[in-house]
Amino acid sequence: MNENMMPLAAGIIVLLASLISLKVGLSVAIIEIALGAVGGYFGLHTQEWMTYLAGFGGITLTFLAGTEIDMRLMKEKFKESFLIGFFSFLAPFLAVAAYTYFVAHWSLQASLLAGTALSTTSLAVVYSVLVETGLAKTQIGKLLMASTFVTDMGTALALSILFVKPTLYTLIFMVVSTVVIIFAAKFSHLVFDNPRLKNKVIEPEIKYLFLLILALMYFANIGAGHAVLPAFVLGLLMSPHFKESSETKAVRNRLRTVAYAIFTPIFFIVGGLRVSFPLIISAWGLFAILFSLKIVSKFAGVFFLAKRYIPEGPMYTTLLMSTGLTFGTIASVFGLTSGIINQVQYSILVGVVIMSAVIPTFVAQKWFMPAHSEDIVELNGNGEKE
Repeated sequence: MNENMMPLAAGIIVLLASLISLKVGLSVAIIEIALGAVGGYFGLHTQEWMTYLAGFGGITLTFLAGTEIDMRLMKEKFKESFLIGFFSFLAPFLAVAAYTYFVAHWSLQASLLAGTALSTTSLAVVYSVLVETGLAKTQIGKLLMASTFVTDMGTALALSILFVKPTLYTLIFMVVSTVVIIFAAKFSHLVFDNPRLKNKVIEPEIKYLFLLILALMYFANIGAGHAVLPAFVLGLLMSPHFKESSETKAVRNRLRTVAYAIFTPIFFIVGGLRVSFPLIISAWGLFAILFSLKIVSKFAGVFFLAKRYIPEGPMYTTLLMSTGLTFGTIASVFGLTSGIINQVQYSILVGVVIMSAVIPTFVAQKWFMPAHSEDIVELNGNGEKE
């Protein structure tokens, strides 16, 4: 395809996905992933600008997810979110690593990387679905996002401890991230409460937030890290700013609108474009087994805890915790570029990651949406029903 056609093709997919989502009542994220995968099969491919926008979109989504977390609820439900998130990581990590090493006869490094890649839960997918279904501000939604953060923290730690060799630049990334997060948490009110900046058409508050995210991305690239977790913590610590007044809530809503208009669709489309159907078909049996292992092990690790701690929607929780995208792709790309896995193994892992973003989300929305009980109500900033 002509290189100049890609922006037009991406624009068509973005609009078409939105229309299909409204028609069939499914999350636009999974429609965008699916259309991206189909487009890749017919010759569409990522370009450098798409890759960068996709990274920015994924991190912006993660930041927004952090702003939705209720700090009071997270402290009160720390045990619940930690247990669900930890076993959501541990069960698939052990199951996939053991199968690929002992049965599929991958190398130990490749098996550990496969376990890491398929242990993830996609905070971006979970947040997108919760926002679209109106559950992001409920106890179920906030507990789900907190648990997802724990899972992704486990994945990030596993990737760092097992594979990444820290350097001086890694330390710089960690220090700068900490400084940016502390600065933003303490001084962002000078931006949000400044009457000269409020309700301006040039949106200085949103540009300020974009600058913080871009700073995290820049130093993450220097330190061979990733800005997903710092961005989530940034959003988490800045969440009180977005609950102080209707004006700051409006800033977050406008940021969400901008993100959902272009950045996050590119993120999900690029995820779909990474699927290689021919390579997956060449190893279809292993692909099916690894996908089944991820789903079954997630069920084993999450369902019974969710049934105890989130009785309003245990299967819905389990299915959304089974999704993968950002960190699974990051781990797979790292394995390929580092020579830990080959191209076929990479395609299988990325295919499973992408498929896990689509199928569990589809099933969860179609058949396991939580009923509108007393718990499924919007909460205000103090955790009280509105």
